[in-house]
Amino acid sequence: MKAATVLVALSLCAVAAQGQSLFREESWRPLTADNKAFRPGDVLTVQVLENSSAVTSADTGTRRNNRMQAELSHGVRSVGQTSLAVGGDFDGGGRTQRTSRLLTTVSVTVREVLPSGQLRIAGVQSLTVNEELQTVTLEGLVRPADITDGNVIASTRIADARITYLGEGDVAERNRRPWWRKVLDVVGF
Repeated sequence: MKAATVLVALSLCAVAAQGQSLFREESWRPLTADNKAFRPGDVLTVQVLENSSAVTSADTGTRRNNRMQAELSHGVRSVGQTSLAVGGDFDGGGRTQRTSRLLTTVSVTVREVLPSGQLRIAGVQSLTVNEELQTVTLEGLVRPADITDGNVIASTRIADARITYLGEGDVAERNRRPWWRKVLDVVGF
């Protein structure tokens, strides 16, 4: 009877204790594998090197002259004479010039691996300088072949890239036009 109790106790312990492997397939990387991001959660370094420049100019010239004349006569005598002249000139022009440059390095994470093998990436970097909060947000699609051996990619190699650079603080606030200036612009002053 004691042997039966010991046998039942041993079988209960065997059921409760299950072997677990130290190998985790989702995080395993061979010793000879490179260090490139290739699955969700992996970190990738993006070197943002963006330069943009745009110039727009327009010159417009319009001229208009209309003249009407009427004369009323009775026999050889002129009874009445009138004339109307309308003229107008318009000269207009404008020029817009904008240049921007953004140089930074942002670490992003792989959010999704698409069926085509492309990586959907996204990340945010926030930095405070002189009480000004600067935030860079980056999203896009990356081909694994464009990732260098150092796990770095240039922003110019990101498809559907959305790069946003925003600043908050005194300097950013001073760059915004006040509401009353916007109203005067709409009215035409």
